[in-house]
Amino acid sequence: MDQIIADLFPRTAVPYPVLLARLTGAIVLGAVIGAEREYRAHAAGLRTHILVALAACVFAILSIESVHMAGFAEEQVRIDPLRVIEAVTSGVAFLAAGMIVFSRGEVKGLTTGAGMWLAGAVGLSVGLGHWFVAVVATLACFIVLFILAKIDIKSDEAEKAKSDTKT
Repeated sequence: MDQIIADLFPRTAVPYPVLLARLTGAIVLGAVIGAEREYRAHAAGLRTHILVALAACVFAILSIESVHMAGFAEEQVRIDPLRVIEAVTSGVAFLAAGMIVFSRGEVKGLTTGAGMWLAGAVGLSVGLGHWFVAVVATLACFIVLFILAKIDIKSDEAEKAKSDTKT
């Protein structure tokens, strides 16, 4: 039984409370990014952005922990944590690209795809312990999605009113 418990809770380079905080942080920051997409009823909303950020965080944590695993300490085993970042970036970019469609002469889903990509980057940041980067990126995303969207709507309304007066 001790072996099973030891296998369930192995020694980690990052303490368990910190791991829990990082996973929770990825969930919260992913939710902030996905909230605007959910509010606007886009296909990739709150849950999708949370899952992207959480998955990226898990991959980042695994890359840190794998570097410190006893079986990987031998010289012939090479672990490069940057490959995890590249893999997460590629995987999330693939998901984000699936959100982008060209319909009736318009590109749709580009902002949602970019938000998913950012959620992945935020998840990686939190997973690697770069909280400041993750929080600032999330705040910047919030500003772009909520505040700049209001400016964009007002400029669209002004443009429409201007074209209506010409006709």
